[in-house]
Amino acid sequence: MPNPDRHLWLLPDSAAEAFIDRSGGPALLDAAERERCERVLAPPERRRRLAARLLARHALSSRTGRPLDSWRFHTTSDGRPEPEPSAEHRLRFNLSHTDGLTACVVTDGGRACGVDAERSPAGADAVAHLPRFFADRERAELAAVPDAALPDHVAAYWVLKEAYLKALGTGLRRDLSTIAFTGLTGGTIRLYDTGEPEPARRRWHFDLIHPSPGHVVAVAAAEGTPGGLVTTTLTS
Repeated sequence: MPNPDRHLWLLPDSAAEAFIDRSGGPALLDAAERERCERVLAPPERRRRLAARLLARHALSSRTGRPLDSWRFHTTSDGRPEPEPSAEHRLRFNLSHTDGLTACVVTDGGRACGVDAERSPAGADAVAHLPRFFADRERAELAAVPDAALPDHVAAYWVLKEAYLKALGTGLRRDLSTIAFTGLTGGTIRLYDTGEPEPARRRWHFDLIHPSPGHVVAVAAAEGTPGGLVTTTLTS
């Protein structure tokens, strides 16, 4: 069995309230984090953002044994939160939340990582409009997919792109048609990126999982190994 090199924590909305209470709630966040959570007007989204910030602390503490309240973060130039540098660790993390699910991935060694969680299968509007932003080879693969499976494939392509771009730190500023994925239905997921030479593309590893019938999650990690993902779902 390969050694774990990336850890994914999943928090369903059904377990979020108990997790927030158990973790210490808003009092555990610093002032800037609380302000970012509270600026969201809709209570469900505000609660989901709070749960995500607490989940990051839980995931980082699970890897290091540090108390939840010991973590401090800085924001990079591309808007990504990172743990303050420490001689004790070189952990990095990334967060994603969607209706029903919050996800956090952690890597060590200073390795870039990204995660995206979305509802799956994709809705009718997404199936109709998202493929126009995909690469030619992805649209060719979609053309060969049975109609009944098309919504699942569209959602899978989307989360892979999001996870990869979050790991790069560019977000959706990149032209999505310059990035393609193959191997979604078995085998190894392979990246094609016109902006990266072949050796650089080979350093990335991708995981695509379906933690529930209504969700799909993609993880992108630099220097990841096959079978190196450990997933923990918090249910209470």
